Amino acid sequence: MRAKYGIQDSDLYNFDETGFMMGMIRARMVLTRSDRINRPKAVQPGNREWVTAICAVAADGHTVPPFLCVAGRFHLAAWYSGGQIPGTWVIKTTPNGWTDHDTGLEWLKHFDQQTKARQKGQYRMLMLDGHESHINAEFNEYCKANKIIPLCLPSHSSHLTQQLDVGVFGSLKKAYGSQISFLTRASITHITKDDFFPAFKAAFELVFTEKTSRVAFRGLA
Repeated sequence: MRAKYGIQDSDLYNFDETGFMMGMIRARMVLTRSDRINRPKAVQPGNREWVTAICAVAADGHTVPPFLCVAGRFHLAAWYSGGQIPGTWVIKTTPNGWTDHDTGLEWLKHFDQQTKARQKGQYRMLMLDGHESHINAEFNEYCKANKIIPLCLPSHSSHLTQQLDVGVFGSLKKAYGSQISFLTRASITHITKDDFFPAFKAAFELVFTEKTSRVAFRGLA
């Protein structure tokens, strides 16, 4: 398929989504200073609010700015102050922080905007699963109109074929958990969106490097 369309590494992308509970520290618990003084007590920050992150990388190591779905109805100015969210990132509010039927097309337009200028060949190829929130008739029509070739991965094969699942998302959640543990040690026990965005940004920038993206693709080549 790549040879047929002359797809170069810089034009080969993979995207997927992963979810976070704002206050959950993955795979470990944290003790606050006051807990240590009084009695040992393992704690997790209280917020179980869900956030979905849609991420994409290219085979040459380039990272597409993320697209985040958060629970809510309105955008708050505080989210965008102090450099918490770079201008190239997208924040979408949904009732529960999950993706919905329209999200795939919205993300595709974001992807197109962020990658068209660096396109080297005639086409871009986008590897993805066939989940209904990712791909539908409107998604396919937009791809065709903008010379994007969608390549659906086999069902139930993400542990083998989904580069982001295999090599990146686990590290991202671990790095995010470390950021939240720092807040917990500072006696912050309820994580809000104002806390989430800088914590996620720090974790994302730590994990989504050119080297990490290249290794993820190479491991499944």
